[in-house]
Amino acid sequence: MSEQKNTPQTSLIHSNYRAPDGFEAFPVGIHHASTVLFPNVEAMRSRDWREKLGYTYGLHGTPTSFVLEARLAEIEGGEYCRVTPSGLAAIAMINFAFLKTGDDVLLPDNVYGPSKDLGQWLQRDFNITARFYDPMIGAGIVDLIEPNTRLVWTEAPGSVSMEVPDIPAICRAAHEKGVLVAIDNTWAAGLAFKAFEHGVDIVMQALTKYQSGGSDVLMGAVIVRDQALNERLELAHMRLGFGVGMDDVYLVLRSLSSMRLRFEAHDAAARKVAGWLKQRPEIVAVLHPAFEDCPGHAFWKRDFTGAGGLFSVIFDQRFSEEQTDRFVDSLRLFKIGYSWGGAHSLCVPYRMRGMRRQWEREGQLIRFNIGLESPEDLIGDIEQALAQM
Repeated sequence: MSEQKNTPQTSLIHSNYRAPDGFEAFPVGIHHASTVLFPNVEAMRSRDWREKLGYTYGLHGTPTSFVLEARLAEIEGGEYCRVTPSGLAAIAMINFAFLKTGDDVLLPDNVYGPSKDLGQWLQRDFNITARFYDPMIGAGIVDLIEPNTRLVWTEAPGSVSMEVPDIPAICRAAHEKGVLVAIDNTWAAGLAFKAFEHGVDIVMQALTKYQSGGSDVLMGAVIVRDQALNERLELAHMRLGFGVGMDDVYLVLRSLSSMRLRFEAHDAAARKVAGWLKQRPEIVAVLHPAFEDCPGHAFWKRDFTGAGGLFSVIFDQRFSEEQTDRFVDSLRLFKIGYSWGGAHSLCVPYRMRGMRRQWEREGQLIRFNIGLESPEDLIGDIEQALAQM
C-alpha cells in the first residue's frame, strides 16, 4: 500500500521527518507541551500521571521539569519534588494537601507575610484554626499542640526579623505528638541547611531566589522523602492545577550550576557590609544569623554552614520613619523592591509593629539583600545615604 501524500497545508502540520538520535549537550532541552501524545490507546489508558515513568499532560510535567525536580531533590537530600508557579503556591499546596476543615496548624509569628495571610484565610473561610507561636519556643511547642493539630510550620530564619529557631527541638516535640513539620528553607537554598537531616518532614523553597538568581522567574518547590507524603502532595498539585512554564524551568536549570558560587559570594559580601553597619552609630542592632547577638545565633552555628545575602538592621530610635525612609530613597545602588537572591542589591523598610503580635524592639527596621556588586561600593552607597538622613 503506497504512503498517502498530504497536501502542502497538511504537510505544514504533519511531517514525517524525525531528527536523528545521539545528540548530547550540557543544557537540558526545553520540552513544551499541553497535549502529550500516546503511541496507542492502551498506553493512554494505562499511564498514571502520578508516576514519573511517562507523560500524560503538560500540567504534570515534561522531561524539562522532571529534570529540574530531580536535581532540586538531590540538592535538598529528598526523594520527591514538585515545582509550583511560585513560593507562595508551594506553601498553599502543602496546606491544602495536609489540612482540612476542623484541623489546626501552627505558624511562627515571624513567618513570611503572605504565609501568615494564607493561614488567616484558612481560619476565616475554611474553619482551619491557624495559631501563631513564638519562633524561639523550641521544644516548648509541645504545649501548643492540640489533638487536631496536623502541621507545624517553621522558617529558618524569619524572613525579616532573622531569628533562627531550634528546628531539631521543634521536630522532636511535634513528632512525639504525631504532627508533621514543614519548613520554608528558602534562605538557605538547600545549601546551608539540610532540613531533612534535622528532622523536617516537608521542605518548600521559593526558586525565585537563589535558584533563579536573575530576579526574573517566579517558581516554588516542595520536596519530601516519604512516599505517602508525596502522594498527598501530588494530588494537591494536580487538583490546584499548579503547572509551570518550561521556559521558566529552563532558566532555573541554567542557573543551578552557579548557585553555590553565587550563594557564597552573597554570603561573604553580606557579612562584610553587615560588619561595617554594626560599627555605625545610627544602627543599634544588626540582625544577621552569623553574628553572635542575633537571636538564635547558637542554633545557626550548630546547624548551618552558610548565611547568604539577606539580613536586617534596626536604626537608633532617635531616627523617625521619615528619616529612615529618606535614607532608603537616597540609596543609589540599592533598589527598593521585594524578593531577593538576585545579582542586584535591594533594601526594604518594614513596619514591624503591624507585622508581629509582639515586637518589643524600638527603632525602624530595614532589610538588606546584598547582591553581587562590590561590597566596598555598597558600603559607600550606604554611607552617603546615611548622611542624607
